[in-house]
Amino acid sequence: MTPDEPRCRTVVVTGASGGIGRAVSVAFAARGDRLALIARGRAGLDGAVREAERAGAAKVVAIEADTADPQAVETAAQRAEEQLGPIDVWVNDAFASVFAPFTQIAPEEFRRVTEVTYLGYVYATGAALRRMLPRDRGVVVQVGSAIAYRGIPLQSAYSGAKHALQGWHEALRCELLASGTRVRATMVQMPAVNTPQFDWVRSCLPERAQPVPPIYQPEVAARAVLYAADHPGRREYWVGGSTVATLVANAVVPGLLDRYLARTGFASQQDGHPRQAGEPDNLFEPADAQRDFGAHGRFDGQARARSVQQRAAHAVGAVADGARRATSAVPRVGAGFAARMRGTRAPRAQDRSV
Repeated sequence: MTPDEPRCRTVVVTGASGGIGRAVSVAFAARGDRLALIARGRAGLDGAVREAERAGAAKVVAIEADTADPQAVETAAQRAEEQLGPIDVWVNDAFASVFAPFTQIAPEEFRRVTEVTYLGYVYATGAALRRMLPRDRGVVVQVGSAIAYRGIPLQSAYSGAKHALQGWHEALRCELLASGTRVRATMVQMPAVNTPQFDWVRSCLPERAQPVPPIYQPEVAARAVLYAADHPGRREYWVGGSTVATLVANAVVPGLLDRYLARTGFASQQDGHPRQAGEPDNLFEPADAQRDFGAHGRFDGQARARSVQQRAAHAVGAVADGARRATSAVPRVGAGFAARMRGTRAPRAQDRSV
C-alpha cells in the first residue's frame, strides 16, 4: 500500500468463493479492508467469509449473484456500498470454462462461457465505474490469463472470452485516460494456478483436467492482484516466468507455438487419471452451493508457492516508484530555491494550471 492510500478500503471481489478470488479476498482481508464477496455458491461464500474474518477483515458481506446477469451485478454493487461504504477497489475474477474440442461444445455452453468470462467482467466494471467516476477515484483490477494472448486447444470458449476481455480492457483504459479521471483499470495476466476449477469445470475429456505446468498456488496470484490494486498505473502485469515465456514466444514465433501446442496441448491438460462420472459441474449451477472447495485445487504437491519473476517485477516497480517520487520532488525544490533567489514565493499546486 502506498503512503497516499487509505488504510482501510472497501473492496469487491467477484468469483470470491474459490480459487484466485478466494485467495485475493483473504489477502485484502489481512490488510484490514472491508470486503464484499460475490459468487453463486452459498457454501463457498460462507467459507470465504469465515476465512476473511479470521484473516482480519474489518467487515465482510457475502452476496450471491451471477455476474452474467447485469441487474444482479448492479444490485450487488448497490448493496456493497450500502453496507460497506464507497467502493475503492473492484476485482473481477468470476469465470466459467468447458474442456472439450471446439466441435464438441454446444452453442449454449459456448454462450454461457462467454457471458460469464467476458460479459460478466463488462457488466461488473460498468457497475463499478458508475460509482467511481462521479467520485473521481477507484481502481478496477481484471484477473486475466496468458490465454488472453495465446489461445490453447481444448479451451476455445475460454480462450475466445479472454481475448475479448483483453481487447475491451485496452479500449476502456484508453477512454479513462482520455477523460482525465483518476479512476484506473489494470489487468493481471495469470499463469496456470492450482484452483478447484479443474475439479468442477465442465469437461468432455477422457481424463481429469489439469492446468498446464508449471502450476502456481493461488496466493501467488493474490499477491499480484494486491500489487496491481496499489499500482494501477500500468496497463497490465504478467505473473510467473511461464506467462512471460508464453507471451514473448507468441509475439515472436506464433506459428511455431501453434504447432508446439498442437503436439503437447491435449496431453498436458489431462492428468492421466480417468474422469469419473458424476463429477461436479459449475457451468450453469454453482458446484459449491453445498460444499466449500476453498482456494486450492488438488495440485498442492506440485504447485509453486513463490514466483521469482513476480518478486523481481515488484522489486523493479518499487525502485521505479521511488525514482518517480524523487524526480517529481526536484521541480518543487528547484522552484522554491529559485523563488527565494528572486525574492518571490514558489507557486502552490493550486496556482498551477493542469
